[in-house]
Amino acid sequence: MTPRIDAHQHFWHVARGDYAWLTPALGAIYRDFNPEDLAPHLAAHGIAASILVQAAPTHAETTFLLDLAHKTAFVAGVVGWTEFTAPDADATIARLAADPLLVGLRPMVQDIADDDWLTRPQLAPAFDAMIAHQLVFDALLKPRHLLRLIPVLERHPQLRVVIDHAAKPAIGGGAGAAWRSDITAVAQFPKIACKLSGLVTEAPANWTVDDLRPYAEHLLTCFGAERLIWGSDWPVVNLAADYGRWISTAEQLMVGLDTSAQSRVFGGNAVGMYLSHRGKAIAC
Repeated sequence: MTPRIDAHQHFWHVARGDYAWLTPALGAIYRDFNPEDLAPHLAAHGIAASILVQAAPTHAETTFLLDLAHKTAFVAGVVGWTEFTAPDADATIARLAADPLLVGLRPMVQDIADDDWLTRPQLAPAFDAMIAHQLVFDALLKPRHLLRLIPVLERHPQLRVVIDHAAKPAIGGGAGAAWRSDITAVAQFPKIACKLSGLVTEAPANWTVDDLRPYAEHLLTCFGAERLIWGSDWPVVNLAADYGRWISTAEQLMVGLDTSAQSRVFGGNAVGMYLSHRGKAIAC
């Protein structure tokens, strides 16, 4: 049986000071979050392992996360950060990839002022290094970035890409048609996958499963059960729900799939995308 994997979670220590987005206004999550805080949620829902994802655009945070991962049995991999436009980005990626727990890198595209950043030619050496070292490019995007991702996919057809949080559609916000069209366009590239995560924090405060259903159904239409990857986005999910409510909601959204397909969404695809090509196996 394929183990369940949480493909998107975070840890942070507020005093580290490099989380520009994390302010006291985010009261529910403006505190430290550590492995011992997540472990009970994983145990309660039969989740064997997680992918730990960066939350600050610094090498210091990537080092912090890798150190935590090496001390935490359930963390199967880390998605870190580096500056893709640096002249030595390829060498830095090679150095980071030497740590077997590094499985991907994530520039925080949603926070970069230049909406066309993804299309810059100087990113090519970084993407080539990602391919060479079998790392996943986690694409933290907003809907306006989706079509700008296409030149990257065309220039680097071997790049493994995962769109985080379905590119954060404004659920109930009236811009769904453009998101649907653009998601459809990027899903045509066979090495791209998408995370079923982060939807509740893009929904109205009184969201229901039915509010999310059209978005989840469209993701399944575009990516199929073979390229959709569940993640909690814990602890950010706490702004709009809690761990248990979100996984229950995701299970309801995937209820039409057979057991094998559900197993892929809730674990198998994360293993295939992030872990197996790095020589990792997860025990049931």
